[in-house]
Amino acid sequence: MDRKTRRTKMFIGAMLLAAMTSTLYAGIGSHAVHLYYTFAVLTLAAATSRMKVKLPGMEGNMSVNLPFLLMAVVNLSAVEAVSIACLSAVVECGPQRNAEFKPEQLLFNVSMMAFATSMANLICHAAWVSRASWTSQPLLLASATAAFFLGQTVPVASIITLTQGQPMRRVWMSIVHLSFPYYVISAGITSMLNLVGRSFGWQAALVVFPVMYAIHHSYRLYFGREGEAWQTPPLTRAAGAGA
Repeated sequence: MDRKTRRTKMFIGAMLLAAMTSTLYAGIGSHAVHLYYTFAVLTLAAATSRMKVKLPGMEGNMSVNLPFLLMAVVNLSAVEAVSIACLSAVVECGPQRNAEFKPEQLLFNVSMMAFATSMANLICHAAWVSRASWTSQPLLLASATAAFFLGQTVPVASIITLTQGQPMRRVWMSIVHLSFPYYVISAGITSMLNLVGRSFGWQAALVVFPVMYAIHHSYRLYFGREGEAWQTPPLTRAAGAGA
């Protein structure tokens, strides 16, 4: 085993440990009581996790399930949110035609999603934050989205750096350039859904599916054209930028 492979496996092991620790901490005192809402969000998140967009300059994809994951973070318990994120990651990384299944990639993706989701849930539902006079729902959602964004993009950039030897800052900035607008859009969609959901309940989540399908189609067209003009060397990714 060469040094690069050993360091990569050590990082994946550290990511798994961080995911388990953060999930356990976030899940203390948490219990699943939102049965219908959880099932609806899980179904939609799993379905949209297969809607992938090929990112130009990278051997990886970005799925469009982020609004459903943010809905789980904001409205559900840590156990429910992490379960939805991990199951979505498993569906996203499932066997594909003419593609080799890589168990270490699945392990990294699931660990990364559990870590990002638990950290976002901790920030969104922390007692000291919710009691603060300056707290507002938009600010909580923005903070949770930022935690989710960093919890996904930093580990992905790190694993690329270890496996490909690319500069960490350059890799991370490339991921930010491609994925940041999508996080902003997803946060806006989640905010609107929460407002609508107060009147119509969990059924409001169903409205997002056709919206995300349209976004998926638009992103495919845009990144397809962008990929033709992309001149930077390709970066091998271990996970999706969005999911």
